[in-house]
Amino acid sequence: MPSQQSEFAFETQYLADTIALAKLRREQAIRSNEGNTADIAAIKQDMRENATHSVSNLWSSQNYEDFVALSQYSEQIMRKVADYETVASRIAVLERLIESPYFARIDFKFDDEDAFEKIYIGRASLEKDKSYDLRVYDWRSPVASVFYRFGQGDAYYDAPAGRITGEVSLKRQYEIKDGSLDYFFDADVQIMDEFLRKLLSQNTSNKMKAIVETIQKEQDIVIRDMENDLMMVQGVAGSGKTSVALHRAAYLMYQGLTAKLAANNIIIISPNTLFERYIDSVLPELGESNVESVVFEELLTGILRSNRIKTRHQFLESLLTNARYRDIMKSSMEFKTSPQFVELLNRFIADLPKHLIPFEDIYISDTLIVSKETLRERILARVGEKPLGVKLKQLEEYVADIAGEKLKKNLGGRAVRNMVKAEMQRITEPDIEAFYKELFSDEAYFYRLAEGIALPSNIADILAFTQENLRPNCLYYDDAAAVAYLRLKIYGSGEYKHIKQVVIDEAQDYYPLHYEILNLLFPKAKCTILGDINQTLEKRADISLYEQIAAIFKRKRSSLVTMDKSFRCTGEILAYSARFLPQDSGIKSFNREGDAPAAYCAANAAALDDMIVAETELCKEQGYRSIGLICKSERQARLLFERLKTRIGGITLIKNGSMADLSGVFIIPVYMSKGLEFDAVLICDADSESYNSEDDKKLLYIACTRALHRLNLFCEGDKSPLI
Repeated sequence: MPSQQSEFAFETQYLADTIALAKLRREQAIRSNEGNTADIAAIKQDMRENATHSVSNLWSSQNYEDFVALSQYSEQIMRKVADYETVASRIAVLERLIESPYFARIDFKFDDEDAFEKIYIGRASLEKDKSYDLRVYDWRSPVASVFYRFGQGDAYYDAPAGRITGEVSLKRQYEIKDGSLDYFFDADVQIMDEFLRKLLSQNTSNKMKAIVETIQKEQDIVIRDMENDLMMVQGVAGSGKTSVALHRAAYLMYQGLTAKLAANNIIIISPNTLFERYIDSVLPELGESNVESVVFEELLTGILRSNRIKTRHQFLESLLTNARYRDIMKSSMEFKTSPQFVELLNRFIADLPKHLIPFEDIYISDTLIVSKETLRERILARVGEKPLGVKLKQLEEYVADIAGEKLKKNLGGRAVRNMVKAEMQRITEPDIEAFYKELFSDEAYFYRLAEGIALPSNIADILAFTQENLRPNCLYYDDAAAVAYLRLKIYGSGEYKHIKQVVIDEAQDYYPLHYEILNLLFPKAKCTILGDINQTLEKRADISLYEQIAAIFKRKRSSLVTMDKSFRCTGEILAYSARFLPQDSGIKSFNREGDAPAAYCAANAAALDDMIVAETELCKEQGYRSIGLICKSERQARLLFERLKTRIGGITLIKNGSMADLSGVFIIPVYMSKGLEFDAVLICDADSESYNSEDDKKLLYIACTRALHRLNLFCEGDKSPLI
């Protein structure tokens, strides 16, 4: 058996040879792009010399050949630019490989071979030569799954050609920084856990980091799943749900080399812009282009082509600070996003041609072209064929054809069609929002449509509340979703037809109507949906949430995976957080030790501020780089910020729309902290007035589980009875 010294010498030499190869590949790539740059310049020069004289008359029939020539130049340039960008991306990957080319090695013997093969695993592959033998295997390659799923002994992995079986004799991990081997260790389960525990004990960074070195078996199964069209993950706070989702996106892009899946075929639905900023470095760190990421309200804005939508952030802030309307706001949201309301909206759409669409006789030049009865009957006779909006637009063609026959002696065809469109615009392009207002303003009509549908006991209050809300020149969050659903069902949407994979984070924040909208936007996409039923804010959820989601998306194959182990918090913090959950929550801790959290009460606001300042300074002295001061609402966060901004240097207030890097001291409302983590957390308003209800238990659970290493709670007066 080789000595540790000889092994270190071997590994040092292997690393040096690998880095030398990466540098060689980088130089080759740089020279290749120098050639691409020269080619682009040459094409542009040729175009200037031989084609620009025809630009002024480009659209005349005589200059069609010049137009074709210009198009060919453009296509050549676009191809070369694409080549340049591909090579530039590879250069960036090679730069990262030069700094740290791999993090693990397995010695694997295939069943039909005699010798063990050394397989080094890194964030990207590195070829030895043109034979495609690999010096470093990408962590997403099939054989790399052996590292994540097996210890020493029998093992297997699934490859395109089928299942490959063999034996593992060695698992080794490396710490390589700036091209230098600091250390390595041969890993069994206990040592791997200790390595992970050491990593988790470090301070957090201002951005979410890739976790390829520490992916757990359960996480790897989710990341590599290619069987299910709908992959759902119920994961407790700190279980790595979002990291798994992002690594899954990177894995899917890797698989896309053969399945034609590119970055622009994937979209991530994020809870807010702050969270988008927090996760935006993970995919580039893995060597992939950043995929498109949007907040749900941005989808609504795009569907409605309106910026008059009140956001979920505004809804939550009102819910937490406006006690007078809290119950009716919750009831209204729950009803207007429920399956029952979806059924009512579908009935409403079917009923629109009968009662609300303003069909009228079509006259052109005092000649009756078509009667309103004929138009209505034509729409009603074609039940279920196509979306209503498509059928309405087809009426224009129908009327234009009739008008053309009746008026062809007096008017040209183009003039007739323009007149028809002008006459029929109110019919074929109806005001969907106005229709929605009509649904709630005519209560007799509402109840007639809702016959047989189970309505909430306070439906009269919901109707009155909605009528009041629909008067201002804005759409509340629940109404905006309903109007967006109507528009999608009536007109459809092809904007996202290129999307093949959708990643939806914080699944528990969405209601059935929201999932109906997402399914209409991405009808053929495969989906990865991640949530935690314990982190709902304004509603209650249980595991049946995922059954609802599966019923709405109706994908051929679906799976629900539970991730019940938290890696974020110390055992003491997780145990403290669990007191706000039902006793059978079943959350497991990775068992990292730390100080027990405590609650501190101050006699007045001044004393409370002194406590918070002292705790913040202590956290700084202990070397914590991110310190989160969490308040229940943005209003309370603003008040605290005004009191402390001159006492704590560099303190930042996080509010709606914030795009801050999470390094330093922050004051943040609890509902914006979801998905984020801080080295230390101070819950700054843990008093009996702020936290006293069942809903508040979930808020406290969310706030507490943001802390990695240190958690304490502070209040003025009596502490919350929930603590």
